[in-house]
Amino acid sequence: MTSTNEGQMHADRTSTRFAVPLDAALRAAGWQPGRWDIKQAEFWADALREHESPAGHRHAVFPAAVEAWAEFGGLHLKPTGPGRQIAPAAVHLDPLHGLHMARTLGDLGRALDTEVTPLGTETDTHALLAMDMEGRVYALDHTGDWYLGPTIEQALTTLVTGMDPPRLTAI
Repeated sequence: MTSTNEGQMHADRTSTRFAVPLDAALRAAGWQPGRWDIKQAEFWADALREHESPAGHRHAVFPAAVEAWAEFGGLHLKPTGPGRQIAPAAVHLDPLHGLHMARTLGDLGRALDTEVTPLGTETDTHALLAMDMEGRVYALDHTGDWYLGPTIEQALTTLVTGMDPPRLTAI
């Protein structure tokens, strides 16, 4: 039987905000409740705003993305265990992975009737992770564009647990 103190200590180590596998991956990567690096998020926002492709394409920057960067930016998520439907994805949350993808993200944004900005990358496949103005998250790779979830929490859960995301053309 677990004592009350032991149970409380276990409750303090996990959050109810995230699925257990995501919570474990986040904490192993150095995330903790209250993490908020707005200075780094603003650095990324400025770098993206200032970048212009040779053809004149620019990145969109908006509050949902800056908030995601402030809380999760810089983390390297390394899932443990098998995936539910596909292999789980290791993730590096750094929007500069998409610095030279302004045109591609602009095209995706037009197709979705929103603006899209980079969020990071799947480190093994090099799929680009992106977020739209509503906070929805997508993955773009050589096989297509994928919908990861309506929030960053759901998208990261999809990635680290190996859930099979739907193709955007199938939504």
